[in-house]
Amino acid sequence: MRLIHAAAASALLLAVSACNDAGASDVDDAATAESIEVSEAQQIATQFLEAAGSGDMDTLSNLMADDFVWHNEGDKTLPWIGNWEGKETVLGTFLPAFGAGLTTTSWSTDYTFVNGNDVVFMGTMSATANPSENETGVFSWAVRVHVEDGKVKSWNWFEDSFAVSKAYHGS
Repeated sequence: MRLIHAAAASALLLAVSACNDAGASDVDDAATAESIEVSEAQQIATQFLEAAGSGDMDTLSNLMADDFVWHNEGDKTLPWIGNWEGKETVLGTFLPAFGAGLTTTSWSTDYTFVNGNDVVFMGTMSATANPSENETGVFSWAVRVHVEDGKVKSWNWFEDSFAVSKAYHGS
């Protein structure tokens, strides 16, 4: 997993662009981006991401603010898409609906960006849509996690909802 602070990411992008413009073919990440200290927000967001991926409901619940909002962008015909407000709603309604609808078959977290209390993770995944048993194929995902007072306040998920919807609806 690459851990890059937002300012360092911008500097790295500029360095890569400059090297590409100069005809360089490879850029040594260690030489262009320095290591940074992991923030509390990043630690909490990472724990939350890992708990969500492993189904650790106790950790999710402990890290979630009471007024937590889980938001999934995408096809509104999928039962887990939209805003899910409040810890109890997320744990009692959203997560069971999501679990009944989709089973993750592969997962990678490739990038992490931090800006204050906001942490963005990006990666790829694939899944099986449980009702149709169709595969989604591998697609990209991103999530923005906002942390306040040691708790995850919001989770804003983005995925290829077209691939997920096609698999879910059996098309």
